[in-house]
Amino acid sequence: MRSNGLARASLRFKPSTFVGTFVALALTAMIVAACGILLETGARAKVPPQRYAHAPVVASADQRARLGHAGEGDSQPVPDRARLDSSLTAKAATAPGARTAVPDITFPVRGPHGTPYTAHNWTSTTFTGEHLITGRPPAPGEVVLAHDSTENTENTDSIDSTENTDSTDTTRTVGDRITLTTPDGTHITYRISGLTQAPRTTVWLSDPDALRHSGHPGRVDAIAVLPEPGVTPATLRSQVARALGHHALVHTGDDRGAVEDPSLAQARELLTGLGGSFGGVATLVAVFTAAGTVALGIGQRAREFALLRAIGTTPRQIRRTIATEALLVAPPAGAAGCLPGIVLAHWWFGQLQDKGAVPDAVRLAVSWIPLVTAVGTVFLTALCAGFLAARRSSRIKPGQALGEASVERPRIGWIRTPLGLAAAVGGCLCADLASSTSGEDAANAALGIVLLFMLAVALLGPLVARACAALFGLPLRGAGAPAELAAANSRTNARRLASAITPIVLAMAFASVLVFLQTSEEKTTADQQRAGVTADHIVTAEPGLAPDAVRRARDTPRVTAAVGLLRSSVLVPVSGSLRSASAQGVTGSVRDLAAVQDLDVRHGRLTLRPGEIAVDAGLARDAHVRVGRRLRLRLPDGTRAAPLVVATYGRGMGLSELTVSRADLAGHVTSAFDTELWTKGGTTAGLAPLGTVLDRSGYSAAQSLDRQLNAWANAVMAAVLGGFAAVAAGNTLVMTVLARRRELDTLRLVGSTRRQVLRMIRWEALLVTLAGIALGTAIAVATLVPMTNGLTGQDPYIPPVVYGAFAGGILLLGLTAVTVPARAALRRETLDE
Repeated sequence: MRSNGLARASLRFKPSTFVGTFVALALTAMIVAACGILLETGARAKVPPQRYAHAPVVASADQRARLGHAGEGDSQPVPDRARLDSSLTAKAATAPGARTAVPDITFPVRGPHGTPYTAHNWTSTTFTGEHLITGRPPAPGEVVLAHDSTENTENTDSIDSTENTDSTDTTRTVGDRITLTTPDGTHITYRISGLTQAPRTTVWLSDPDALRHSGHPGRVDAIAVLPEPGVTPATLRSQVARALGHHALVHTGDDRGAVEDPSLAQARELLTGLGGSFGGVATLVAVFTAAGTVALGIGQRAREFALLRAIGTTPRQIRRTIATEALLVAPPAGAAGCLPGIVLAHWWFGQLQDKGAVPDAVRLAVSWIPLVTAVGTVFLTALCAGFLAARRSSRIKPGQALGEASVERPRIGWIRTPLGLAAAVGGCLCADLASSTSGEDAANAALGIVLLFMLAVALLGPLVARACAALFGLPLRGAGAPAELAAANSRTNARRLASAITPIVLAMAFASVLVFLQTSEEKTTADQQRAGVTADHIVTAEPGLAPDAVRRARDTPRVTAAVGLLRSSVLVPVSGSLRSASAQGVTGSVRDLAAVQDLDVRHGRLTLRPGEIAVDAGLARDAHVRVGRRLRLRLPDGTRAAPLVVATYGRGMGLSELTVSRADLAGHVTSAFDTELWTKGGTTAGLAPLGTVLDRSGYSAAQSLDRQLNAWANAVMAAVLGGFAAVAAGNTLVMTVLARRRELDTLRLVGSTRRQVLRMIRWEALLVTLAGIALGTAIAVATLVPMTNGLTGQDPYIPPVVYGAFAGGILLLGLTAVTVPARAALRRETLDE
């Protein structure tokens, strides 16, 4: 008898045996395909150049900060934009084949009445292509306006009274004057020298004025290099790279888009993190669960394999049969899972774009690589799991195989048991390690905790199942005959019970860790904000507050203290990697800051002198610094700095992890306008001329919106992993019930009623789900306690309603998954009678 004929016959005459395996493999392929598509998109993400479309070669600073002076350590995208020294423009122009090199400077300015403008240097029009409609290029003290920006604006407050212009005119013309507020804090009245056709609210300054007033004097965003006739971009690129050396990176093609839009680097990090880090964990969980389902399906056919051995089938033929079945089932299951995987990736990617985490110009990359990988993964999973599950049945003697197929083998496995014990010990060691560390170290160790404990549960499944059956079966002994029979069945069939418990543990553990980590961070942040925000009003404006906003706020009636805050982020070396930390640059005195913020200073004394810094206590612990030491960090544009730590405080999560003088941040950000103005006292009406006024509760709500992306990402990951594991759990329970038709028929033959059989099945489902919920909760708590203590300094916060929803959902799933097929099996038996 040919083994491939056996495989085809099994699929043809017993298709229900393979339905559960098909579903598990298809779901696995969906997870692998979706994460692979996101990973490939992150690796290939690009933004077509717009501003630099006509500049074939663009030089820019390295937009990644690298740990270590040689750059051999960890690297992260800089929080803002790294810039080049303006002197490199002349060097780039001397490169052989270069016709000219043009600096590009872009920065925000405030127009009359706080109108936001985008300012450029005029020579950048050499490669952007704007042309004057009227007038001439700007000289120092002059600007060119976009023609559209001169319409529908009032000029009574901004046009010099000496100009011959009617105050009722609603347009500006050449010769009029306009007052602009630049990021360096100066109000300058410029003469309009020309008009050009360009997007509204755009202005051009002379190159000296742009270089001086951009907020980062002497530095340019990029350098566009234009070639001589006949010189190819590749040739010019190599020549410019040679001329600039290590001071700049040189880009051509679509790489120019990354220079134009620095957010692309953050998007790449996010997509590769989701597709790689989370995708790796999700793939392990999916493969792990699918392998258990395949093994369950093979194990349920032990009697079939024993009969084949009894009639002379060789072990090699059985292995070939399993391989053929995997070849027949896995590729179609993988192909069936690829389509929903593509749909999931499209939805996931679209949500990230809607939330502003990925630029709109980036497109989802769907190629054959992740799809083939998904199909190959499920095929190897089915093949390996099938071989391992049928390994003993195919090797032992026929008579012994028939005996073991009738009664479950009580002995423990001498390979699985030591490995399971080792995984459990490893999980305990990781938990102990995480409890003694903090921050990212705790988070990384906690990931190992959940994976190791899950591996231990899977490997020690029969032993764990027997223990659960003994423990949870005690209350069932006095609950009637169906309950006692359910407890006896659970003790006798520990392997079947283990196969049902494992995916429930997976669903409960991973969903709980991801969701309750977020709730713990949210609660800590909210508590710190509630205690730390003592200001009565917070004022915001776009593109930022006026430079004199703090002075004007202090002059407002009933205001007793006013502080301006420039919000940004810096990179801090923590445990061999660069970690992003929030920073606030303060305009105002220490006394005024203490009036609007209670930072909960733990050590040292807060000052706001240049070159000094106050650090959140948790971050200081992670970075191994204390008061009196210097904290080596990277400023928003990647510049190295080592300010002196003068204080540590306890409310960094709710307020800001670093507090410095505004002067230490202003020259290293694109927009040096203060982001927020905090006041003690005053009224909404009195502060309204300065910007949008929020009260304390309104500000807390707005800050919570900024954290929605992390909460959403954790919720999606919990839904993907928890949902997959939940479906796998239901699938496994259905498979176990359908495989027990002979047992159910026997119970009916010995006099059990249909109602008693159903009650027995429900009691077994209750035992399985409660055991899975208890084990999953234990693993989640063992993971969350060190993780949240390291990240927030507090125990995890588990909302009872959310936990109850998880447990209730799993309980409902378990009862439904066994009741429906059991009813169908008993109905079929009644019809047969």
